[in-house]
Amino acid sequence: MPEASPTTNPSGEPLVLQERRGGVCIITLNRPQALNSFTQAMHRALASALQAAAADAEVRCVVLTGAGRGFCAGQDLADEGAAPAPAGQAPTDLSVLIARHYKPLCEQLRAMPVPVIAAVNGVAAGAGANIALCCDLVVAAESANFIQAFTKIGLLPDSGGTWLLPRLVGRQRALGLALLGDKLPAAEAERIGLIWRCVPDSAFWTEVEILANRLAAMPTQALVTTRRAMDAADNLEFSASLALEAREQKRLGCAHDYLEGVSAFMAKRAPAFSDR
Repeated sequence: MPEASPTTNPSGEPLVLQERRGGVCIITLNRPQALNSFTQAMHRALASALQAAAADAEVRCVVLTGAGRGFCAGQDLADEGAAPAPAGQAPTDLSVLIARHYKPLCEQLRAMPVPVIAAVNGVAAGAGANIALCCDLVVAAESANFIQAFTKIGLLPDSGGTWLLPRLVGRQRALGLALLGDKLPAAEAERIGLIWRCVPDSAFWTEVEILANRLAAMPTQALVTTRRAMDAADNLEFSASLALEAREQKRLGCAHDYLEGVSAFMAKRAPAFSDR
């Protein structure tokens, strides 16, 4: 087996794979031998893949998934920037790794110009779990688990975990997940509202592709604006949120997709949305 370079896995394959299926771009974390845990090289490759998808006018939905039996096990603790410093040296400054890679990645996912699906095919642990939650919709295989593994190594949830968890499931469940670090099965994650759907393993990719193609055929600007308005509403009074809705509705109402949507509705035909 060829030796891995900083930009490839032990099989000699890229650390991040990209595949286009019509208007859907599938981005796959590709360190299956390490449950797709992050190295700095994989971070750089993922950032590049997301930037390319964002710049491609033909891409109307992104699916983020993992190769092998895991989605992402979080940070590779042996990688430079995360590994504890030898005795007698200054401690490793984890904030540098976060500022350089995790914060930009989370912000990039939540600012993509198209909807993003996290297709959680297996374990999603630590930062891997919270990166999935940064995506617009999370679909998980029934065998998948979500683990806030941070306290097990003396850390707090990062990659947006302290912000996302209480908003998704409430303070008590958020604290329980974060403090105890127990495995949360995908079915339970759906039940408590942490994710969008849990589906049987046998139907997992079929369901992901159906959802991705459905989103790709929808009015992209409206989808992304809905995400942005909901995120903004967390910090707005009700009246300010109403005003934001009015401003965005004015903008969307001048776009092609609104005219096409109304025309299709009146004509009782399927719309052909094209704005991005």
